[in-house]
Amino acid sequence: MAHNTDRLDMSIAFQPVNIAVMTVSDTRSAADDKSGDFLASRIAGDGHVLADRAIITDDVDRITARLHAWIDDPQIDVVVTTGGTGLTGRDSTPEAFAAIVEKEIAGFGELFRMLSYQKIGTSTVQSRALAGVARGTYLFALPGSTSACKDGWDDILRYQLDIRHRPCNFVEIMPRLTESASTRRSG
Repeated sequence: MAHNTDRLDMSIAFQPVNIAVMTVSDTRSAADDKSGDFLASRIAGDGHVLADRAIITDDVDRITARLHAWIDDPQIDVVVTTGGTGLTGRDSTPEAFAAIVEKEIAGFGELFRMLSYQKIGTSTVQSRALAGVARGTYLFALPGSTSACKDGWDDILRYQLDIRHRPCNFVEIMPRLTESASTRRSG
């Protein structure tokens, strides 16, 4: 089986993606947001643009409001959240996503948990990592630990947000995310 780096077609020009990062937490601040810092560093380090960043309390309405604002911003292609994916009463990122997502990317959560299982065993079942598309914007929800963000970025998003990745990637289909079924049939 080929490694992801073996799947990069270097004859294709890299295309930076504009990414917003949301840390969902009732306790984090800019001074101690290690997971948000990690994602911001990886995004820039991999050649993408950190379009915006915010820390939002674990509240469905606040998360949803910020997601709507970013989805409506034509300068943001992707939103990556960290935190709020657990099972406690305050963990509400998946519920906020459910109110917005038009198409679920089920394989993202499945792949994340498969990769996570290799590191933390059955504890991965407590993660509700998920992804979807809303009005042409990709949304990815990762758990709040820096280790989980590392797994999600380094093992999945880094490659799926690279247009050079083969046989396919999320970037190459971005222009088609908002097409309707009638557009596909008549086009």
